[in-house]
Amino acid sequence: MTPSIWRLFHKACQQYNLLVDGDKVLIGLSGGKDSLLLTELLGRQAQIYKPRISVEAVHVRVKERNYLSDLTYLQSFCDTAMVPFTVLDTEITDPSHLGDLTAQRPPKDPCFLCSWYRRKALLNYAQEKGFNKIAFGHHQDDVLHTLLMNMIYEGRFTSIEPALKLDKMPLTLIRPLWLIKEELIRSYADEIGYHKQLKLCPYEHVTSRTDARKLLTRLEQLNPDVRSSLIHALNR
Repeated sequence: MTPSIWRLFHKACQQYNLLVDGDKVLIGLSGGKDSLLLTELLGRQAQIYKPRISVEAVHVRVKERNYLSDLTYLQSFCDTAMVPFTVLDTEITDPSHLGDLTAQRPPKDPCFLCSWYRRKALLNYAQEKGFNKIAFGHHQDDVLHTLLMNMIYEGRFTSIEPALKLDKMPLTLIRPLWLIKEELIRSYADEIGYHKQLKLCPYEHVTSRTDARKLLTRLEQLNPDVRSSLIHALNR
């Protein structure tokens, strides 16, 4: 584990009060580099006396989405990180949401749809098993891309929050990677040799996030400190 990643993880946890004694944390493990790093970090934190937490990683498979996850690798990874691992299966219960998978754009946003059913499975499992927090692997680039999309398309200066307490259930969603750049995660993943999951989603490239990524790159060319400025504005 590189010192910079560990330091930024702890900075986020302390600055936004993400972890406290007695927390039972469920990790959303998609199998991508971000969720693998999250699992590694929280697994390491769970071995430290303060704060005293327990963790479990859950991988959710959506029946209608052709994601070929290497469950053997994920199990081995979690074993090494000393994190219990569970696989959940779910399906899109309303057939009208699926639309025509061969169409350029479905009737409902496919990324939101898939994310919703995965998250619903995580929420249900967390409540059944007595978890009080669910951790997601959103990093700084996700935060800033979402901010730009919300500003451009919805006129709102909001983004993914580091901690969000849900109103209708006793759960808090946390993002311990909130301060970590994707570039740093990618470099570490390549160095360690994280396995890449094979994804065959028909909508993988139909997204506005690519445009937001290009816009952030352009803004960094105009102002190399734009990331710090935007994060500071969000914190205020």
